[in-house]
Amino acid sequence: MSADRAATAYTSLRYEVADAIATITLDRPGSLNALTVPLKTELLAAFRAVARDRTVRAVVLTGAGRAFCAGQDLRERLEPDAAPLAVELRERYNPIISAMRALDQPIVGAINGVAAGAGASLAFACDIRLAAEGASFLLAFGRIGLVPDSGSTWFLPRLVGPAKAAEMALTGEPLSATDAERFGLVARVVPADALAAEARATATRLAALAPIALASTKRAMERSWSVDLDAALEDEAYRQGIAGATADHAEGIAAFLEKRPPRFTGE
Repeated sequence: MSADRAATAYTSLRYEVADAIATITLDRPGSLNALTVPLKTELLAAFRAVARDRTVRAVVLTGAGRAFCAGQDLRERLEPDAAPLAVELRERYNPIISAMRALDQPIVGAINGVAAGAGASLAFACDIRLAAEGASFLLAFGRIGLVPDSGSTWFLPRLVGPAKAAEMALTGEPLSATDAERFGLVARVVPADALAAEARATATRLAALAPIALASTKRAMERSWSVDLDAALEDEAYRQGIAGATADHAEGIAAFLEKRPPRFTGE
């Protein structure tokens, strides 16, 4: 067992840090990991814990059991004290998505089964998505008279293109793992029993890279959606100037010349 192995107790998810990788597992398998107020609260706390932990270099997000996340627990919406949907989004869902995108550390989504509704949004907000062969993505909001939320209308057109995004959002038809790979939504589809190992291997590769450079790469790629080419070129030059002055860049050059693996420190 790794010396840096650490676990934190939650009631609706599992959060574990080992070998510079934080693994967050939604843990309500009997309800297909449907999102309740406690789970949303803990999920936000978990991502905030990652943001504070400089020992964490990469994150794996997955679900327990046969689903990744079925979205909002609809039974909870029938409770008399349930918050209005606009309030629920602003106070619980949106902060989770914002926290995910604000992380310096890359997030690997291990999509082990259906990702529906806001559960699909959680998958979309990851930096890299790997899917089990039986996984699927579903925006079924229209079936219950609602609008796609939690960032779906922002992420999905950017990930699969406007035509496929419109079809998914308007018809509620699911997208299989195979088609998700074909449309560029997931990086790879793997057998279900290999998903956890593949996600961990991907996170391990990310954790071995220079943290400052990775974080800046995330920011540059996201910013590129809202600027023209000249602005993107200038942003790259600015970020490269910062990265080039880091100790990690010097270490990368030294390791290359000495033909050895680099030892990045995040400095």
